[in-house]
Amino acid sequence: MNPAVFVDALQNELQHIQYGQNPLELYEPIRYIMNLGGKRMRPLMTLMSAYLFTDDWQKAIRPALAVEVFHNFTLMHDDIMDQAPLRRGQPTVHEKWNHNIAILSGDVMLVNAYQLLLDVEADKLKRVMNRFTRTAAEVCEGQQLDMNFETRWDVTEAEYIEMIRLKTSVLLGYALELGGLIAGVDDETTRHLYEGGMNIGIGFQLKDDLLDVYGDPVKFGKQVGGDIIANKKTFLLIEALEKADGALREELNDWLNQAEFDKAEKVQAVTAIYDRLGIRQSTEERINNYFDHGFTNFDQIRADPDRKNLLIQFARQLVERES
Repeated sequence: MNPAVFVDALQNELQHIQYGQNPLELYEPIRYIMNLGGKRMRPLMTLMSAYLFTDDWQKAIRPALAVEVFHNFTLMHDDIMDQAPLRRGQPTVHEKWNHNIAILSGDVMLVNAYQLLLDVEADKLKRVMNRFTRTAAEVCEGQQLDMNFETRWDVTEAEYIEMIRLKTSVLLGYALELGGLIAGVDDETTRHLYEGGMNIGIGFQLKDDLLDVYGDPVKFGKQVGGDIIANKKTFLLIEALEKADGALREELNDWLNQAEFDKAEKVQAVTAIYDRLGIRQSTEERINNYFDHGFTNFDQIRADPDRKNLLIQFARQLVERES
């Protein structure tokens, strides 16, 4: 199976989803954000997961898109909370329209996600809905923890990993689990799917933290060092705060406490501190550890080797990405 078949199936169905028509101001922002693109990796994972166990993977298309609609709903509301001006290089919904419209349109997207999940066969629907509801709540828990961290300087690595597990990784885990649930596989298999997606998701977010500091600006697609400029509590900063002492700790704290600074100079200086502390290497080790756990989960899934290889190769693209 060529992965493009899954991509085309998702894109075709996306063009036919009816979110609603009137009032225009309520529904146009939904069509706008859904047409901004993105990797679509979550619904792709759902289809690949279903394909592991059934030729009738097409029945997973609309439920897979429920995950994508929900993901974009969280982005729409996150952008409001972050006061972000751009999303995928285009104005965010609250900038293009206003905050109230973005809140209400996001609410409708959440409703639409549930509507799309109703395409699941009746005997599997309750379990799919229960798992989705729990996952959706966990994503919100992760977002709240992320906001809590903004005013804390004592965030531990364990707390940070738990935050990104909830905010980012559980939805990747659910996307894979969903394909298995739709295909009707056993509990052990769905557990391996979920845990594999979750481990890959944690590694994915840690890779994002790493690329923000060490990525190629052209390939990364956004300003390198943005997290350093904003004093964002990433794995790299938390690791540096735990390792630094003496004069190096004083230098790091000085940059963190400066209200006015040259952005390029701060990025260069903090990156140099990371280099001296070996932060890049320790972050890469942690990333590889989570990716290895994820692939171990996939290895334990009993499925056709060729079909499983399709999923594994897609996951490896996430591991090796530079943007």
